[in-house]
Amino acid sequence: MEAHALRLNPGDDLRAALDAALKQRGIEAAFVVSGIGSLRGARIRYAGVESAAVLEGDLEILTLSGSLSPDGSHLHISVSDGAGQVRGGHVAPGCTVRTTAEILIAWLPEWHFAREHDPATGYPELVPRSKP
Repeated sequence: MEAHALRLNPGDDLRAALDAALKQRGIEAAFVVSGIGSLRGARIRYAGVESAAVLEGDLEILTLSGSLSPDGSHLHISVSDGAGQVRGGHVAPGCTVRTTAEILIAWLPEWHFAREHDPATGYPELVPRSKP
């Protein structure tokens, strides 16, 4: 495992930037260990809901974690608004960094993560495989 600190800049799309970081490193497996920062609006998909909710305004990232694979990321986030109300769920495209996002990633160069359809859940689920 290799730890890597990543800072995202204003205007970056959180999910797209993490997917791009994985591709740029040529790594096939990673976990987002922690993330803090701020967003200018967000799109978060809540549990059991098909489409993402749109959150407007300035938001603080309280937690960010998940897995990164060439087949797509699976990220969870919790954010708070100016009144301190907290919302959380799956990160969807459209979470735009406001001032910064500081993220700790654990690269796993000896692993390959894939997402394959799981008949039990009906979703593409993580299939971790160690490299020979």
